Amino acid sequence: MRRIEAISIIAREAESQGALLVGNIGYPSRELYAVGDRPSNFYMLGSMGLASSIGLGLALALPDRRVVAIDGDGSVLMNLGSLVTIADQEPENYLLVILDNGCYGSTGSQPTCTARKADLARIAEGAGVTEVRLAASPEELRAGLTGRGVLVVKVEAGNAEVAVIPLSPEEIIERFMGISAPL
Repeated sequence: MRRIEAISIIAREAESQGALLVGNIGYPSRELYAVGDRPSNFYMLGSMGLASSIGLGLALALPDRRVVAIDGDGSVLMNLGSLVTIADQEPENYLLVILDNGCYGSTGSQPTCTARKADLARIAEGAGVTEVRLAASPEELRAGLTGRGVLVVKVEAGNAEVAVIPLSPEEIIERFMGISAPL
């Protein structure tokens, strides 16, 4: 499955769930914008490795809202501590989706450790996350999006040809804050 296909499925499911959606930096956020822009999407334009932490913070601050964060394997490897905090806090309303393409896709596709040995699902389990699932097909991805905890999705390396997000960081946060209040 291509990453943009996975992101399209995630965007549709998040919208049907009324979920807030946090997108990883670089190309994944650009792909999310291209397949399903909406004010309840928060696009990371910097701060590699923090989508998981931002998503967790939103879930804790807004316990009545569903929150889904999309992160990449490279970003999660840069912030493994977020997995321990997710396990410790265990919010019912939060799902971290890790799109594992085995490379740092936004910075030149250099291989990550997941291309060789590192297993992010096992790392999440070792951190204490109680709900960890794997997905490699669209059907497994859809099924996994109903849960909480961590969902590791294997995707092909490669970036889709999509435009740069035409919103400033200030515009992204202002429109996101306008809709992210509890329902």
